[in-house]
Amino acid sequence: MAKRRAVFIPGMGYDTRAPLFAYVGESLRRAGFALHEIGWEFPAGLAAEQHGPWVAERVRPALTESTDLLVGKSLGSLAAPLAADRALPAVWLTPLLHLPEVVDALQRAEAPFLLVGGAADRTWDSAAARRLSPHLVEIPEADHSLLLPGPLVRSAEALGRVCTAVEEFVQVMWGK
Repeated sequence: MAKRRAVFIPGMGYDTRAPLFAYVGESLRRAGFALHEIGWEFPAGLAAEQHGPWVAERVRPALTESTDLLVGKSLGSLAAPLAADRALPAVWLTPLLHLPEVVDALQRAEAPFLLVGGAADRTWDSAAARRLSPHLVEIPEADHSLLLPGPLVRSAEALGRVCTAVEEFVQVMWGK
C-alpha cells in the first residue's frame, strides 16, 4: 500500500529539522506518512510583497507528486493559497494570521486544516483562528516558536500538545 505523503514547509528561520517539525514528523511517520521536506534559505532584503510568490515558487514543485497533507511553519503559511487551490488538508504551525493573504486563503479552503499558535505570538490572531477552523491548538503564553517562559518542561509539554493535536487531526482525516 502506498504511503500518504506530507510536505513540510519551513519558516523564515525555522527549518524542518527544528523541534516542531521533528516531533510532528515522527507523529506523521507513525501514522503511515512519508515526509517530503522542503529546504530553503530565505533571501535577505526580499520585499514583503514578494514573500508569498517566493514561497509558492519553492512549494509548487513539491506538489507535482501526489500530496495528502501540507505542514507549514510561519512563513510556510504563505502556501495556504496553494493548499486552498488544491483542496489539500494542512497543519499550519504558527501561521501568519496577521496577514490578509493567509487569512483569505484559509477562509476559502475547502479541506480541513489544523491551526497551532501561541497566545504571546504577535502574528497569531486568536479570534481569527477560532473563526477559521474547529481544529485548533492555542498555547497560552507561547511565543512564535511555541516556547514558554519559565522551566523548559513547559515548552516540552506544549510540544506534546501539538503532537497530540496532529495525531487527532490525522485520525479524523484518515482513520488509523
